[in-house]
Amino acid sequence: MRLSRYFLPTLRETPKEAEIVSHRLMLRAGLVRQEAAGIYAWLPLGLRVLNRVCAVIREEQDRAGAIEILMPAIQSAELWKESGRYEAYGKEMLRIADRHDREMLFGPTAEEVVTEIFRASVKSYKDLPKNLYQISWKFRDEVRPRFGTMRSREFLMKDAYSFDIDQASARHAYNRMFVAYLRTFAGLGLKAIPMRADTGPIGGDLSHEFIILAQTGESEVFCDRQYLDFEIPPVTTDFEDVAGLQGTVDRWTSHYAATSEMHEPAAFAEVPADNQMAARGIEVGHIFYFGTKYSEPMGAKVTGPDGIERPVHMGSYGIGPSRLVAAIVEASHDEAGIIWPDAVAPFDVALINLKTGDAATDAACTEIQASLEAAGLTVLYDDRDERPGAKFATADLIGLPWQVIVGPRGLAEGKVELKRRAGGERETIAPIDLIARLKRA
Repeated sequence: MRLSRYFLPTLRETPKEAEIVSHRLMLRAGLVRQEAAGIYAWLPLGLRVLNRVCAVIREEQDRAGAIEILMPAIQSAELWKESGRYEAYGKEMLRIADRHDREMLFGPTAEEVVTEIFRASVKSYKDLPKNLYQISWKFRDEVRPRFGTMRSREFLMKDAYSFDIDQASARHAYNRMFVAYLRTFAGLGLKAIPMRADTGPIGGDLSHEFIILAQTGESEVFCDRQYLDFEIPPVTTDFEDVAGLQGTVDRWTSHYAATSEMHEPAAFAEVPADNQMAARGIEVGHIFYFGTKYSEPMGAKVTGPDGIERPVHMGSYGIGPSRLVAAIVEASHDEAGIIWPDAVAPFDVALINLKTGDAATDAACTEIQASLEAAGLTVLYDDRDERPGAKFATADLIGLPWQVIVGPRGLAEGKVELKRRAGGERETIAPIDLIARLKRA
């Protein structure tokens, strides 16, 4: 993609409304644009990142046995009245009426809808377990939306819902998602620590938030430093292995880790002083087991092996991709701009022509772009008629993992410059060796 043809409305000045790093950089780098309080348009560069985040999430959800569906954003109030949450949820729910004065709402979550889908189709324990997930836009009318896409009113959410015959089976479903979440965040270039958390309006009696540590995190968290050295479950993890998954979850919950709402100073004081870590954190995922909280009042029952009908046990599991993009920026940036992890970068390479209009550099850039793209790499080619300083600033701001810099002086020696955005290491290299070098990284 040539930058001269791309839509990338970067900003030189930091918008006054941007309070935290991710909000400032996402606006300046042209990832998003605010359309109303807490509501953002995702521009081309930001949408590419968002789609790559969703791809990693989908891969791990599918690997763990979840099945993707898509539920409506506008939901019937009747379903929420069945569960008892319609009045309890509060003003964060956007309540509306259609032309027939039927009460509707813009879904902040989908426990009721998925329970209705399940109860209409599944009647026997033989059809269990099931885990259904979607990636869709939600709306919660936050009292004070702030921090850009970190706490917005409209947001993209991956929400999964498990259905099981009993508590033991439901716990295994919970463990599957627990391990899948560890792998998901690692696949996004993040180290997330699971912490005991409050269940909030979702309900239930077992819940963990997955927290990434960042100096600009929105809340204070407390944990044992040993978690930073824990190894992520491998791609070969057997999600059917009940004991194996329980062992992994037991290990990842064996030390102290809690959000501020669940913090117990006395218990934290028992952690060896060298391992005590009080830090700022960002919630990037939240999982819940809530038993029959929804299935019982909504009549989601199956017939068990004994012929007796009983409500299913449920859990829900959320990740906010639009929030995750901001969290990644918070965790990976410097004074010059964003530093995207390879797994979610909107393009792999920023190709910078230092002298657009020069026959040699133009030809070299065209050839380099073609060869890199033929090798499966994505390239954003800065062919604008701008001074080199402006091009370098743009490349650093948008944070693509690699910069290939092509100028007349280097070409005269048969070389181009290769810069790694993370760390800033530079080397000179022959264009013909670029693919091997990038693939080796």
